[in-house]
Amino acid sequence: MAVNGGRSRGGRRPTLEEVAARAGVGRGTVSRVINGSPRVSDATRAAVEAAVAELGFVPNTAARALAANRTDAIALVVPEPETRFFAEPYFSDMLRGVGAELSDTEMQLLLIFAGGDRERRRLAQYLAAHRVDGVLLVSVHADDPLPDLIAQLEIPAVISGPRSGAETLASVDSDNYAGARSAVEHLLAGGRRTVAHITGLLAVYGAQRRLDGYREALRDAGLPGHEHLLEPGDFTEEGGRRAMTRLLERTPHLDAVFAGSDVMAAGARQVLREAGRRIPEDVALVGYDDSAIARHMDPPLTSVRQPIEEMGRAMIDLLLHEIAAHRLPAEVPAERRHEVLPTELVVRASS
Repeated sequence: MAVNGGRSRGGRRPTLEEVAARAGVGRGTVSRVINGSPRVSDATRAAVEAAVAELGFVPNTAARALAANRTDAIALVVPEPETRFFAEPYFSDMLRGVGAELSDTEMQLLLIFAGGDRERRRLAQYLAAHRVDGVLLVSVHADDPLPDLIAQLEIPAVISGPRSGAETLASVDSDNYAGARSAVEHLLAGGRRTVAHITGLLAVYGAQRRLDGYREALRDAGLPGHEHLLEPGDFTEEGGRRAMTRLLERTPHLDAVFAGSDVMAAGARQVLREAGRRIPEDVALVGYDDSAIARHMDPPLTSVRQPIEEMGRAMIDLLLHEIAAHRLPAEVPAERRHEVLPTELVVRASS
């Protein structure tokens, strides 16, 4: 039988039965070889593999996945508006790491936005139908119901940044506390004494930990952490502008600002410039994420680098582990793993 491009005579794809006939074995034996079963002798395996090569047989991966009760797909769920996803470098770096690690597998990645109630209801229905093998959750707020829903559906999941210190899902995060401490300690070492902080959304645990690191660094230096030096932001440039405006109104003599993201730092910089404050001569400025924004600002922004791409890779590695554990019967559920990756302060001209 002449075969071209995986098709038999007449343009048909070779079937499992034709492979079995060519190898002189049963259809079930061919299936076991294709699926990597150890219950096949070396001679039989060689005969089946030779028949597969001769006929150009291509396994039906969809049918194999269905038979194995899997979809070979995972969902990257972002409970944020699409506008924020495409505006913030954090998300693109995370997606890059996830995609790079997933490229070595046969898994497909689905990107799903769930920033509103309607989208969340639609996502709940989709996940309840078990159309994915696992879920990656990115940028989850403390009160978001999605993680608990996924847990109830018993779908393997990994969350980027736990909701609290008692997170029940497997998680990957950077050391937000240590990163914030290093930023504030750097400012204090440079002689700054009135250090303000523009926080991220405090419904996000990572923003809470950055606030903790800021406060502890001031406390250890013997400086009071006055509440008038704190202003909530929302991880957006406009949020950084609003926060910086309010800080200058309350504390016009401040000499340093630690912003909870590079995007907010960019907004703060605009307000400082408009107010006639020189950076860093009058006000030192430090951001968080070490994104492309930090490198391209004028002056270049000192920022805390968190390994976002590596976090994406770690999430995939952890999720594949969760999926494999989910498929194995176990009397006692496996303990959830929580990985925390180190941060690094990158000093530039803004401080």
